[in-house]
Amino acid sequence: MENRKKVAFYTLGCKLNFSETSTIARNFQDEGFDRVEFEDVADIYVVNTCSVTENADKQFKQVVKKALKKNENAFVAAVGCYAQLKPEELAAVDGVDLVLGATEKFKITDYINDLSKNDMGEVHSCEISEADFYVGSYSIGDRTRAFLKVQDGCDYKCTYCTIPLARGISRSDTLENVLKNAAEISAQNIKEIVLTGVNVGDYGKGEFGNKKHEHTFYELVQALDEVEGIERLRISSIEPNLLKNETIDFVAQSKTFVPHFHIPLQSGSDKILKLMRRRYLRDVYTNRVMQIKEVMPHACIGVDVIVGFPGETDEDFLETYNYLNEMDISYLHVFTYSERANTPAAEMDGVVPAKVRSKRSKMLRGLSVKKRRAFYESQIGSTRTVLFESENKEGYIHGFTENYVKVKTPWNPELVNTLHEIKLTKIDDDGIVRMEFVNTPEYV
Repeated sequence: MENRKKVAFYTLGCKLNFSETSTIARNFQDEGFDRVEFEDVADIYVVNTCSVTENADKQFKQVVKKALKKNENAFVAAVGCYAQLKPEELAAVDGVDLVLGATEKFKITDYINDLSKNDMGEVHSCEISEADFYVGSYSIGDRTRAFLKVQDGCDYKCTYCTIPLARGISRSDTLENVLKNAAEISAQNIKEIVLTGVNVGDYGKGEFGNKKHEHTFYELVQALDEVEGIERLRISSIEPNLLKNETIDFVAQSKTFVPHFHIPLQSGSDKILKLMRRRYLRDVYTNRVMQIKEVMPHACIGVDVIVGFPGETDEDFLETYNYLNEMDISYLHVFTYSERANTPAAEMDGVVPAKVRSKRSKMLRGLSVKKRRAFYESQIGSTRTVLFESENKEGYIHGFTENYVKVKTPWNPELVNTLHEIKLTKIDDDGIVRMEFVNTPEYV
């Protein structure tokens, strides 16, 4: 059996990409390939690309170099969003042999015939309008939590975003299939499932993107709450206009859904939200946060925000800053606006200089540190449940509480992938929270 081919994977970008990489990897294993780490020598390296930031483009080239250092004759394939948007560009990168777009990536093993290096990357990418069928996926095996994809694509036309160009129309998995995947995951002793999608709250549009909702996101949440053996369910990121009060109220009394929401805001200025063509104004966002905090005062709320969008004046930015400063939120993910080809925003007037973008980004990152600290402080003395992760970090094991407070305790391999009731005691110098066990396990 020595001649089995080895395949390695590298994922850039979002949780959705991680779940899809895992599914593609299982396809390879079904075809008789052995999966190895990316740092190992492999016959094939598959890079799952991202197109959200300029950096992702540079990262791709570095990853290819890294692979060819391990094995200069390796076959290198690029899949994913960037591969769909700019296939020719990726194909031209030295050492890339195959580029597959949105619909082809799940059939990658069909395209890998003789593994001989190509002078120029071979491209198979569809018109994105053909990306209208749904491939379910989930990731497993590398951590204590699994990412379960329930939806793909997006029908929104935000002016800065290339994702509809890279992933096609909004479409969903069947409820039956999501529940089957969730049961498969829980059968493998994985304690936490994170629901992912491009626009997860839009769940229910048919498998072929037809507009009729078979089931709503709320019904999905209710059904998943009944799956045996899952300890925790987390919603990854959901648009404020699609996060309905009924879902918030359900999570508040759910058996398994945790009190943690990640809700993109993008700007605290209604003027900028309109230029971005977001589907809500600031009041909607305020109402969502207030509703969550009313029924789950201890909930963690994360926020995505973009700085330096065309037309964003100092006043607009300060409006965003002050709004976030006053809101009862827990942390920020700050994105510096970068121009993407074929998006309306790239043609807009009022371009914000790079230096100004960078300064605004720093200010919001500073605010995020302050917000997270305040949230952690509000949790000291409370009793929570922690799920421990698998890495030994400088003599400590880390974990997250249900409401996403990061905690640590001295390393003990027996704690990996276990849940414990704990009391949060103090914030350490590194910003991570110390804890004590409510009922100390016998092996500690």
